[in-house]
Amino acid sequence: MSIPLKVLSAFLLFAFSWLSSYTQEKSAPFSLRVDLLRDPERVYDHGSRTDLSLEQALLSGERWEFCRVNSRFPTFSWDVSASCQSAYQIEVASRTALLLSDSPDIWNSGRQKSSSSIGVLYKGSALQPSTIYYWKVRTWGSGGKASRYSAIQAFCTGKQLEDFSLPSFVLVKTLQQPEKTDRLDACNVLYDFGKDGFSQPRLSVNSRNASDTLVIHLGEALTPDGHVNRAPPGSVRYRVISIPLQQGQHSYEPAIQPDKRNTAKSAVLMPADIGEVLPFRYAEVASVSGRYTIDSVSRYLVASDFDDGSTTFTSSDTGLNKIWNLCKYTIKATSFSGYYVDGDRERIPYEADALITQLSHYASDAGFLMAERTLDYLIYHPTWPTEWSLQNILIAWNDYLYSGDLRLVRKLYPQLKHKLLGSLARPDGLISTLTGKQTPEFLKSIHFTPFYSSTQLKDIVDWPPPNFNGPRSGMGETDGFVFTDYNAVVNAWYYAGLEVMGKLAMALGNLPNANYYSHEAVRVRSAFQRTFFDARTNLVLDGEGAGHSSLHANFFALVFGLVPKEKMAPVLSFIHSRGMACSVYGAQFLLDGLARVNDSDYALKLLTSTEKRSWFNMIREGASMTMEAWGQQYKPNQDWCHAWGTAPANYIVRHFAGIEPLTPGFGEVQIKPHPGLVEHATLKYRTIRGDVEEWFENKRDSFCLQLILPGNTVGRVYLPFGSEKTIIKMDGHVVKADCKEGYCQLRGVSAGRHYFEVYKAPAYGR
Repeated sequence: MSIPLKVLSAFLLFAFSWLSSYTQEKSAPFSLRVDLLRDPERVYDHGSRTDLSLEQALLSGERWEFCRVNSRFPTFSWDVSASCQSAYQIEVASRTALLLSDSPDIWNSGRQKSSSSIGVLYKGSALQPSTIYYWKVRTWGSGGKASRYSAIQAFCTGKQLEDFSLPSFVLVKTLQQPEKTDRLDACNVLYDFGKDGFSQPRLSVNSRNASDTLVIHLGEALTPDGHVNRAPPGSVRYRVISIPLQQGQHSYEPAIQPDKRNTAKSAVLMPADIGEVLPFRYAEVASVSGRYTIDSVSRYLVASDFDDGSTTFTSSDTGLNKIWNLCKYTIKATSFSGYYVDGDRERIPYEADALITQLSHYASDAGFLMAERTLDYLIYHPTWPTEWSLQNILIAWNDYLYSGDLRLVRKLYPQLKHKLLGSLARPDGLISTLTGKQTPEFLKSIHFTPFYSSTQLKDIVDWPPPNFNGPRSGMGETDGFVFTDYNAVVNAWYYAGLEVMGKLAMALGNLPNANYYSHEAVRVRSAFQRTFFDARTNLVLDGEGAGHSSLHANFFALVFGLVPKEKMAPVLSFIHSRGMACSVYGAQFLLDGLARVNDSDYALKLLTSTEKRSWFNMIREGASMTMEAWGQQYKPNQDWCHAWGTAPANYIVRHFAGIEPLTPGFGEVQIKPHPGLVEHATLKYRTIRGDVEEWFENKRDSFCLQLILPGNTVGRVYLPFGSEKTIIKMDGHVVKADCKEGYCQLRGVSAGRHYFEVYKAPAYGR
């Protein structure tokens, strides 16, 4: 008897689905973390990875480096393959053998009915200092089948523990070879490492005698004739090092001498086990024929732990791909200190740099501890701009939203309340730094101490300001912003801070605070719209009483949702008319604002522009990391290694691909692509719960999306071309969706692989 093809196909599809579900449910948890630490069992020797175990390293005292857990009660996290976890069991022991025999002597959670797979709190007896522990976990899926146990992970506690404290960190040194070698002339050889990087040089030289000296020039830029630029502009780096040679074959690792400014009082210093670093791409070595032979020139790149495979991206737009690569690499390369610093000129953490770098770091690599470390530092070491105090609150929210870990927020919450600057408010809720309210008590409450020449907070809007480089040097990056006592940009940030503080208070279970902040946000929104909108033009004025509307006043109002619907058209028209009349810092929020209102075509036009004010111009001028400004002419003292210029990295993930957490820790994830005119793209993005994979094909009358959601998540998918006449398919079946504002929304999309098709009705079925 023959079986009809449709019946056979249906049976095979059912069998495949059942087998896949069964296999996923039985698969062991993976990607284990303790207090958000990945691979806490790795051991290093002055930054270089070793094959030693934690046991061997601990016995040797201070000889080796490894990350230590500093909490008595850490949290455990893991990824699962099953679409939905229904229970888990964690075992912690003092020896591996005890876990192998399922006889844990420290803690056995037993089977806990819970979908929690991130931030699960250890509930055994307090962990002891300087002790190695071992743990494993297994889970149950919705079908009630237990998975295999995970691989065992080891971790070591610190010397001094608190109930909660951030883990220690280790910087990693990677030996790199030049990508290209050129003999410039009879005496000089140029070694090009392909990209700039905070590094230390290493050479292998065979010398005929012990009286020679080798000279090496290290730099970020070249002269037109191809030599290392000995007099680069601004803070672009150059260093010459003389190395006395020994007779015979020897390796040399000349020390980088500290720079006076970036090792000053407020700077983050390099750990002693790593040593000083210098950003350089090129090494030019004088080669004297017959006296010594240069066998190799290499460098140690210094960076924090960074997984290059966490996020990968490619598209049909080659310019977009280049900008992605520029920004992603910048995040890795500028992690050299273990903190988000402002580049090499100062090496100081600034709140604005930290906020942008945090978003781009989360977009490039699922590492959360550098952001937490930097936030903890900035709370007690603030910088001078008013708006940047408020940015601490957004950094804290992003930390919770992306990692799902609320402990640092809980610890810093009393300080965050002061960082909100509510004591600077007048009766209608608007704040000002210029009305005599910055008292000594206020400055003490935000831990402010004099910062360079600033003795109190000062509004900034954007950077640099007009005439920053001397009289008649230009309008700066503020688009002619007119400062008044009450300015629109500061109060837009204050409104955003109030909204976020309400969310944080709610997450902490502090309902009175949550209600207060929500109420204040409503008051400030009303006061903002009443005070700053020009009744004649419907644009946002720079400040109370100002007769000028800048790009900044309008895009900050846009990004924080302060533009009423009836004023949206003139505000957007004005924003379009101004182009990129802001700095690389301001560009982050300009792009975010455009994404908020689905103006993706214009956002991508700005992002992929080849004008002077563009990321492409940074590449054109010779940088391989994002610059501090659009180009040398816009900030002559700039450096070429500034991560606050990496807005495209997080825009591509958060808005172009449209991947954002809707609930803390990606329990629910939003997929809302803004493809613009890009024909196709592929992205893999690692979250705290695992990889989101997305591929789309974008045509005039159709949009196809292939999506893989990680286990233990649920998706809310928005598909472009949304209208009542749109036809939507999900996994081959026509489905109904809520269509509005150009998107069709599908809720409750389960973990696993899905295929979506969207057709404008006239094109369907051709």
